[in-house]
Amino acid sequence: MISKRTPVLVIFALFALASLAAANGLNLNGLGTRSQAMGGAFVGIADDFSAVFWNPAGAAGFRQELFGFNAFDLIPRSTYRQFSEMPGAGIDAKTPTQHYLGFLGAYYRPIGPKVVVGLGIGTPSGLGTKWDGADFASLSGGTPFDWSSKIGVFSVTPLVAVKLSDRLSVGATLNVNLGTFNLKRPGGDADLGEGPVPLGQYEEQMTGWGFGATFGVLAKPVDKLSIGLTVRTPSTVSFKGSAQLSYLSLYDLPDSSDLTRKITWPLWIAGGVSFRPVDRLLLSADVHWTQWSKLDRITTEYLEETWAMFMLEGSLDSIPLYWKNATQLRFGAEYTLNASTVLRAGYYNDPAPGPDTTLSVLLPSHTYNAFSAGLGKTVGDLRLDFGIEYLAGNTRRGDMGGYGTDGAPTYGMSIVVPSVSVSYTF
Repeated sequence: MISKRTPVLVIFALFALASLAAANGLNLNGLGTRSQAMGGAFVGIADDFSAVFWNPAGAAGFRQELFGFNAFDLIPRSTYRQFSEMPGAGIDAKTPTQHYLGFLGAYYRPIGPKVVVGLGIGTPSGLGTKWDGADFASLSGGTPFDWSSKIGVFSVTPLVAVKLSDRLSVGATLNVNLGTFNLKRPGGDADLGEGPVPLGQYEEQMTGWGFGATFGVLAKPVDKLSIGLTVRTPSTVSFKGSAQLSYLSLYDLPDSSDLTRKITWPLWIAGGVSFRPVDRLLLSADVHWTQWSKLDRITTEYLEETWAMFMLEGSLDSIPLYWKNATQLRFGAEYTLNASTVLRAGYYNDPAPGPDTTLSVLLPSHTYNAFSAGLGKTVGDLRLDFGIEYLAGNTRRGDMGGYGTDGAPTYGMSIVVPSVSVSYTF
């Protein structure tokens, strides 16, 4: 019989679903090098192959076949520091350099003077973190367990866009999402009737499917002004997989269990405006709102009977996040040097959706100030774009479970995102 858990295992509850973190809650902050270099202020522009992500209405303006591909690399760096007066008990940890690759490929084809169809394939969500287990050995009885998380969403998005008039276009996509979810961390200790014993390494691997849609409108009241609105509906991914605890078999208990979990990527509404004050300069600004409050907690169902009892008794099957809705402000600029070369720059503020009480080393929820720059080159019908983005996360101090912040750990985070795109008009 599994009974009362020790504090170490209670801490596990705060980490168990930690791989949900990305630059913007569960989401990446955009796809496409040109849009990235302009700070993601692209909803009111949406005139390149990344329209399938930003505003499908923009595709209605394509009068020729268009193919584009974007590849990017998220390189996060996290820090965790906790002071202790006990020798060897303090922690000063940094994540090693890790690369999380993503992409967007899209193809568009006009099928009439007013209708364009397309197909996008890409990774709108994905990030993770990996720590050196030796840095956290003091939290797990001196054993250097693995600490890592990785989440990703692969989306297939068929698109249709219609030009209602010379000044107004609409568009929509169906979003078919395949999610992956992997986690490693210490399992902590449990009292199995004769005192607390270690449970070993906890690991889980999950995949799941979800569906959603995106709707967009793009209006051009005058030639130099464009206004866009995009709504992406919630998409609930139903994950299925398995979890393992490496030491349970030593106690004649099942060391694995199938599990299910539902995670909702929430409603996203974005509005944008772009303006060309002079022929060579394009300015843009966006407001993005995400309904993160719908992600109040995440529940996991363990299908193995002993595991289900174990997790229920320890309240480990329902993990609170307490996220709040968040609004991003984004700004971008593009300057044309000559017929073949453009320069770009951008900035946005991305507030953290999560409170201090749900911070963890595997859930790096930070407020970011993001700065970006890029270069575009055109050679005939071929366009090459290069961009770089730096997200400077604020330093956060954890909350000691109602005991304030005295002695609480501090969390730091920064992300570098190089990006390249190539597109061709047939």
